[in-house]
Parts: sequence; structure tokens; C-alpha cells
Amino acid sequence: MKNNNIFFQKKPLKMLCLGFSSGLPILLVFSTLSVWLVKAGVDRSTVTLFSWAGFAYAFKYLWSPLVDNYRLPILKKLGHRRSWLLFTQISIILCLVFTALTDPQNNLFFTALFITLLAFFSSTQDILVDAFRIESVPQSYQGPMSSMYIAGYRVAMLVAGAGSLWLAAFFGTELYNQNVWQKVYIIMSIFMLIGIFATLSSSEPKIKKKLTTDNHINFLITILFSVISFISIYSLLDNPFEKEQVFLSFIFSFSRMVICFISAFLIFNLFILIGFTSKKKITKSYLSPIFNFLDRYGKFAFLILMLISLYRIADVVMGVMANIFYLEKGYRISEIATFSKFFGVFATILGGFIGGYSSYKFGTMKALFFGALIAAASNLLFAWLAVSPISINFLIAVITADNISSGFAGAAFVIYLSGLTSLKFTATQYALFSSIMLFIPKLIAGYAGSWVDVMGYSYFFSLTALLGLPVLGLIIWISKVAPIRN
Repeated sequence: MKNNNIFFQKKPLKMLCLGFSSGLPILLVFSTLSVWLVKAGVDRSTVTLFSWAGFAYAFKYLWSPLVDNYRLPILKKLGHRRSWLLFTQISIILCLVFTALTDPQNNLFFTALFITLLAFFSSTQDILVDAFRIESVPQSYQGPMSSMYIAGYRVAMLVAGAGSLWLAAFFGTELYNQNVWQKVYIIMSIFMLIGIFATLSSSEPKIKKKLTTDNHINFLITILFSVISFISIYSLLDNPFEKEQVFLSFIFSFSRMVICFISAFLIFNLFILIGFTSKKKITKSYLSPIFNFLDRYGKFAFLILMLISLYRIADVVMGVMANIFYLEKGYRISEIATFSKFFGVFATILGGFIGGYSSYKFGTMKALFFGALIAAASNLLFAWLAVSPISINFLIAVITADNISSGFAGAAFVIYLSGLTSLKFTATQYALFSSIMLFIPKLIAGYAGSWVDVMGYSYFFSLTALLGLPVLGLIIWISKVAPIRN
């Protein structure tokens, strides 16, 4: 790619479309679906069970070796990455159409089935788009590519979130009508053609990899049973501590996750011991990418993994309380929807462009540092808003600053993760990194409400800003001792 008008050349523009294709399904699995289910009269406890479909995004690392190393027997002319991309995009469209044809009021099982499949193919598409982006251009051009990806992703979330609900309101009334949601999900499936267009019009990355067409059925079954064991044990181990016992609840939750991972690991080993799946294949699929990362970064690998797991901690822990804070502060739902969910999306996109350009212009580590700094500092604006009188202008200013900083930090972080990823194990390593980056922040964020109960909003937001300070020290240290090594 040439340097002039870097964002508006063919590859970044096609990445905008692929980002849109990645971002479209996720809200149709979560928030939009929950509105449909509530309107259908499904009880609250059952609606929340649908969130388990989100485990597909958390566990995508488990099947990332398949899409990284296995050549599809169909669509061979498109190449390795594009054939997988087209296959998953067509599968997403079919899942959306089949979901549209179900009626959760009469047969919830089929709605759950197709939503679970939708989440699986959506998370698989995420693996592929990340790998396609990393392999398509060198590290120096990852800034513009990542910015366009984030922009497309955010626009798609706006379409699938606010757009789908606007469509539902346009087609129907407040009373439940399955035909309304059928139209909404079918229209959303049509939007997936944007991703298919990008896939067909793009060129296959020129990366030579040793691929296989071996039978992976046993491997897939092993993965499936491991995931089922994880979910089952997680759901059976109820937290015995009271809401106020924050520290003990955190220790229990962390221990529960460790037990679940150990159980999944034991299931893996059981299938190897009985000869159901190959130890060599498991080692090649999962350990080789890890050993490759350890070989490249040696004793500094732990520092890098710590940075990955902590980089988004300030905004993720704060973010889970944002909407609750707006409501309890006294802002109206319409104001929150307009400025947070609608205009906030465009502020995030703007921040993403600035972050991507800064990485391209000044280097990844400098952009990474500045992104972490402003992401943590923006939380202090929420602390100020908590003690300020209600003002729509204050709300707009804080939301705009927060979304720009979040977009900047997100783009810089994606670029950093892309640089860490070896071209030998693109999909597998990036899927591993993206899983690690949200584990600790999400775990801690689950107790944000209890923290607010103890200290109040102003001190809580100040504390989340302080959580981001160790990250700044890590970035300075790592930039000196462990530069990016492809």
C-alpha cells in the first residue's frame, strides 16, 4: 500500500467491511435477542441462560488450530483464509434465517440451538478476520487496518443494536408478534452480504503454511466435551458467600475458574489416554503456538502476558457500571441511548482512527502507552461527574472523552497484539491473546457493584483510574526489554 490516503485504499476499505461482518452477529446473540425473548414472555432466568452462548467467544481458542491448519475440502480456489471466511459467513446467514423462523414463545429449544450455532460461527469468523488482517499487510500498516476494522465493527454493532430495535418498533407494536422479529433477523442476515462481498473481492494473503486435510472429527468431539465439562462445572458450583463479602466472593470465583480449566484439561487427557484423539495432534495444535511465543520472547514472555491481561482493566471494570451510574444519577433512558449508544459509537470510531494513525506515525509502543494513559484518566471524569450536578452538557463531554479514549486504546492494543502474533500460528496465537486480555478484567468487573456499595461512585471511578497505573510501568519496561519480534 502507498502512504498517501492510507485509510482509503483497497485493503483498509475491505477490512472496514470485514469488521462490519464481525460486529453484526454479536448483539443479535445478546442484547437484541434478550429484548425478543422478553417480548415473547420468556422468564428472566431463562433469558439470562442464553448468555451462555457467549462462551463460544471465550473458548474460540480451542478450535482456532482447526481454522489455522486445516484446509477446507470445499471452496479450494479461494485459498485457505478466504474459503474459511466465506464458509463461516454463509453459515452465519443461515443461522440468522433459521433463528428468524423460530418462535421462542412456542418452541424455545430451536431458538436456543440456532443462537448457539450463530455464536459459534460468529466467533470463528472473528478468528479468521483477525488472521486475515494480520497476514494481509506488514506490521507498519496494521494501524490503518486495525482502525478500519474497529470502525466497521462499531458501525455493525450500531446497526445490530439500535438499528434492529428501531426496525422492530417500525414493523410492530408493543404487543408480541413473531413476524416482526422474523423480519428483523432476516434483514440483519442481508447485511452479512457486505462481509461476503469483501471476502470475494479480496486477495488471499501470500503466506506459505503447511496445511492438512486430515479428519478432525475426533479432535472436534474432544473439544466439545471439554467445553461442556467447563460449563457444567461452572454452573454447578454456586457462590456460597454473601454479596457483601467481596474479597471471599472474588477468591471463590477465581478458584471456580481454575477448577473448570483443570477439568477441561483432564477431559482432554482422558481422550488422549483412551486413544480417541492423537497426542501429537493436540501438542502441535496447542503447545506449538505457545512454545513459539516463549521461544521468541523468553523470560520476558510473562511480562507481556501480564500486560495483555491488564491493559484493558481500567475501562472494562469501569464500563460495567456506566449505564447503572447514568440511571442512578438521574439521566433519562432516551438521553443515555442517544449520547452513549448512538453518538458514543462515532466517538469510539474517531478514537480508533486517531489511535491507528498514531501507531502508524509514532510507533506501536508510544500509542499503546498514551492509550492506556487516557483510558485511565477518562475514568476520573466519571468521578467528577458523580459529584457534579445533573447536566446534559457534562454527560456529553464525559461520554465523548471516554469513548474517544477507549477507541484509541482499543486500536493501539489490537495493533500491539497483531505484532506479537507469529505468522506461523496467526489465528491460534491471536485467539489466545484476545481470550487472555479480558479474563482478569471481566472477573474483577463482576464485583464492581459491590465496590460501589462500599465506597460510592466517585471513589470507585477514582480507584478504576488507579488500576491503570501499573500498566503504564509495564509498557515502559517491555518497550525497552522486549520489542515486537515476528
